[in-house]
Amino acid sequence: MFITIIAFIVVLSILVLIHELGHFLTAKKFGIKVEEFGFGFPPRVFGKRIGETLYSINLLPIGGFVKLYGEDQAGGGSIRRTKSHPFDKLRASKLTANSQQLKRAFFARPAWQRATIVLAGVIMNFLLAVVLISYLFSAHGVAIPTENIRVVEIAQNSPAAAAGIQKGDEIITIDGKRITQTPDFAKIAKAKAGQPIKLELLRKGKEFLVSITPRKEVPEGQGPIGVAISNIEVKKYPWYSAPFFGTLEAFKFSFMILQGLSEMVINLVLYGKSPTGIAGPVGVAQLTGQAVSYGIVATLWFVSLLSLNLAVVNVLPIPALDGGRLFFILIELVTGKKISPRHEAMAHAIGLAVLLALILFITFFDIARVLSGQTLLPKM
Repeated sequence: MFITIIAFIVVLSILVLIHELGHFLTAKKFGIKVEEFGFGFPPRVFGKRIGETLYSINLLPIGGFVKLYGEDQAGGGSIRRTKSHPFDKLRASKLTANSQQLKRAFFARPAWQRATIVLAGVIMNFLLAVVLISYLFSAHGVAIPTENIRVVEIAQNSPAAAAGIQKGDEIITIDGKRITQTPDFAKIAKAKAGQPIKLELLRKGKEFLVSITPRKEVPEGQGPIGVAISNIEVKKYPWYSAPFFGTLEAFKFSFMILQGLSEMVINLVLYGKSPTGIAGPVGVAQLTGQAVSYGIVATLWFVSLLSLNLAVVNVLPIPALDGGRLFFILIELVTGKKISPRHEAMAHAIGLAVLLALILFITFFDIARVLSGQTLLPKM
């Protein structure tokens, strides 16, 4: 349990800090004043100001945050309004400092810059997933289906061993019939028990035939021929091409995540079905512990998928999320008018309340699942 908690805190903190680092670096690039970059969430335990930015360590060690000057209607700094000048007109807004500070406020920057800053966190989560998947593709490979089935193990004193079949041989045909699926091979071998059959094999680029007679009496744990077969092959990509295929895989997984979320919403709204296959903080912690117990490869795959989940969920047009903020900026671009800060703040507050309620709802089912001994990943 202790290892699970520590692993969960480390993984989630990395993912959120990577996300916030995107906002931080982009804001700095555009010259926007960053008031605070925090590790964890308040209350603050320690803080050190370097230049104009306060770098803080906070009590709740899960994730982090970036506070931009002029980020909300309160300014994230000190923005004042007067009755004689509406907030919508930037020339009428006043900062407690001089006009140079106004130029460095988030709200005063062009819409495309604000949109870029909002999207930067999502992009960083996506890039993290691409980096991890690319590394896995290059260092550990990826399991892919092949056209032929391959011999992966041979039982001693079996017909396969007697026929000289070797580990790594590819089975192309049985009695002239093309075989591409392992169930088809097993079905034919069982049906032909006691009868000689011809296997066309491929070994080191050379094709040849062997004659073999499947057994009628089969030892426990073996098949009629005595081979373990698979149509899955582990393929490793060169380091220079792994990022390309890693990016494609990240897009594929992102689409699958979005598709799953869409189906969940449709089933909940139209059919009243309770959401399944989703996890809140407790469920994610449980999944993290399971992934860590399976080893480094499983952990890296889990982190990459979790990072993509954060990216996809955050880009959705839901108030309080990056996608919700981006939605209001897009409205501004289309209409040419800024949304009232008060109305936008209200929308984000409502969105946050709904999200927290949803998290509590999911957490209830997570706790019930943990207490019942169920897991979200199959046990290996």
